[in-house]
Amino acid sequence: MELRTFRASTMHEALALVRRELGPDAAVLHTREVRSGRLLGILPGRLHIEVTASRGVHVPSRLPPPDHRETGRFGDEPATYSRPQPATPPRWMQSLSESPPPPAGAVHDQLEELRNLVQDLCRRSRGHGLSEMPEELFHLFTWLIDADVHEDLARELVERVRQEYRGAELKDPVMLQARIARMIEAELHVSGPIQTTPGRRRVAALVGPTGVGKTTTIAKLAANFRLKEKRRVGLITVDTYRIAAVEQLRTYAEIIDLPMQVVSTPREMREAVRRMAGLDLVLMDTAGRSPKDEVRLQELKAFLSEAGADEVHLVLSSIGSTRTLEQTAQRFAAVGTTALILTKLDEASSLGSVLPVLRSCKLPLSYLTNGQNVPDDIEIAKPAKLAKMVLGLETAEVR
Repeated sequence: MELRTFRASTMHEALALVRRELGPDAAVLHTREVRSGRLLGILPGRLHIEVTASRGVHVPSRLPPPDHRETGRFGDEPATYSRPQPATPPRWMQSLSESPPPPAGAVHDQLEELRNLVQDLCRRSRGHGLSEMPEELFHLFTWLIDADVHEDLARELVERVRQEYRGAELKDPVMLQARIARMIEAELHVSGPIQTTPGRRRVAALVGPTGVGKTTTIAKLAANFRLKEKRRVGLITVDTYRIAAVEQLRTYAEIIDLPMQVVSTPREMREAVRRMAGLDLVLMDTAGRSPKDEVRLQELKAFLSEAGADEVHLVLSSIGSTRTLEQTAQRFAAVGTTALILTKLDEASSLGSVLPVLRSCKLPLSYLTNGQNVPDDIEIAKPAKLAKMVLGLETAEVR
């Protein structure tokens, strides 16, 4: 019998290793969290997920089937898992009494194998709880992991489901998935669209790192407010670091027939805003700033102060890593951000990584964008739809 132990940074990666090395029918015998050796003998080591699995023990596998992403959605018939049964003993144990006494070395090896198996099963009973989950909840947990939901949050959501449902209720996967979707929906806060009042100027600025789509998003907002809402809109750009960005926005302004001002100092910003006193909405495009550049962030804060911005929307790309997005949101909070815009949903393989960001930064979502088409590919953020998109229950198509 072959026992294999795999270590990875996340449960999702560990299960993928088991599936790749041992196949989809492998039996997961044990899961636990372990730390590597101490760094420099002082700091605690990095936390890993350890999974012990085997092809030789005939226990129904808890690994998701290969087509797991295509099942378990609302209205679909989800994959099912059999309740684990006691492991079938190795063939040598079944025939031990019938066979002639083996050589002493073989007996030693067999006893060592048996001892390792018993120790592994004991460690399994002391694990962090995943092995003891009912099969329906374990299936729910791996479904969340496959959606790139962070393991801590996935475990929290599944534990809440365990406390709310009992017995036969756990047998309804559609109901369980719907409950998870409602839990995530409750975690999402939205601000609604930019509010405008005819005859009363409102200044909304977009800020964020480079390459997240601020200029294109500004153009989409300007076109929708001008053409659909019939508002008087003006554009201001301080993105003088990239000549192409200024020309791109100028082209949009000419097509939509909007006034536009290019400023390079806070003093010029004050004058530009004054010239647009008779408009309903002034949209302000800013240069991409590195969240690590404190000087540039302070400069940006000065521009926003001179503009008297009523709203400051932080623009983040949904394809960024959780850690990067969290650090960016934290650093840009210093300039007075009031809302969050998520872009490039069409390029993201999943949206589970944005949930910790929305939890930590406390900024409400205002808009979602999905593509480069102006004025299309933008919509007001809605919690119910975004929750389903995070779980893969709805595609990231913006209408």
